[in-house]
Amino acid sequence: MHFLLPYLFLLSFAEIEIFSVPNVEMETEEEVIFYTSYGYLDDEEWVIPLRIYVQENRSRVANLSLRVVNRIRGLNEEESALFSYRISDFVADSESRETVKFIFDNDPDRQTFYLNEDGSPVETNLNGFKVGEIRLSIEKADVLLKKQNSENGWLVFRAVSDEHSGIGRVRLIEQEGLSVISDIDDTVKISQIPAGSRVVIRNTFFKEYKPAPRMANLYSNWDNAAFHYVSGSPWQLYRPLKNFLFSDNAGFPEGSMHMKQVTKNLLSINTWRGLNDLITNENVTYNQKIDQISRIFQHFPDREFILVGDSGERDPEVYREIARRYPDQISNIIIRDVINDRENRPDRLEGMEIIPAPTIQPGVFNP
Repeated sequence: MHFLLPYLFLLSFAEIEIFSVPNVEMETEEEVIFYTSYGYLDDEEWVIPLRIYVQENRSRVANLSLRVVNRIRGLNEEESALFSYRISDFVADSESRETVKFIFDNDPDRQTFYLNEDGSPVETNLNGFKVGEIRLSIEKADVLLKKQNSENGWLVFRAVSDEHSGIGRVRLIEQEGLSVISDIDDTVKISQIPAGSRVVIRNTFFKEYKPAPRMANLYSNWDNAAFHYVSGSPWQLYRPLKNFLFSDNAGFPEGSMHMKQVTKNLLSINTWRGLNDLITNENVTYNQKIDQISRIFQHFPDREFILVGDSGERDPEVYREIARRYPDQISNIIIRDVINDRENRPDRLEGMEIIPAPTIQPGVFNP
């Protein structure tokens, strides 16, 4: 989903200068985003890979961007509100060199944890992000699961370091069972990527998200499955996507999220150069998905997997490569066919279960 980003939208209006915004007042509260993750067993410990982002909101920058787009596109009130919400994590101020301390809810010991790498606490990078892990003994995890009255292995934790706030969720997944790897755009959410960048940008930033028909019912049929959503969307869209997918309206089962890393600050010219590379290099999302899905398989060598995607981008090619690497773990590959490859290029979907869908036409927006 490399052209989803607002780059192409704003590129069309390059004469408008929004990169220099003087005298922006910052809020003092530092918010920690804990991206939904999972835990896997390694000998006598649960290993929990975590990704965090620390930010201060920059409401005046967001409002400025909104005023610019209002002048250009004449947005109505609903579109303006959606745009303001969905760009909030793009324009927020990243907090670097932050060490986040957190605890699990209802922990009788109130044990504190830090994101660590090779056993040492780590700080956020210049873009406010950091990836690391924590470890829980099996005994500790059992206590937490009981104290939190956990369902399906889910645990809640929250930031407790000074000036930090934020809540995270992680699912401890057993070594055996069923796991589902799912794409997001045009698989479980209508994005109309084959229609082109302008349609995708409209659906992503200005319109209410819509679930793909009947897909939530399919997912609900997989009892006790663990879900991992692997998307080419940037991490800055994590919260809008999470809040949509796991809402009563969409009805998809909660799962870990795995998205694309892009430079954080859209008000920096270096960010736009990086986004241009994402747009022009079609292999970026392919390689990202291969890497993220392979890591999940490596963490769960004894689990059975179902892979679900769509034909609009390279999901069939990604899943075929994963099947080549892990042939004994895959029970099914399901493709929602949004470009009629079942008739035009049946060899591309050979051996995969096909879900027919309305064909998305280039340049055509279907409300």
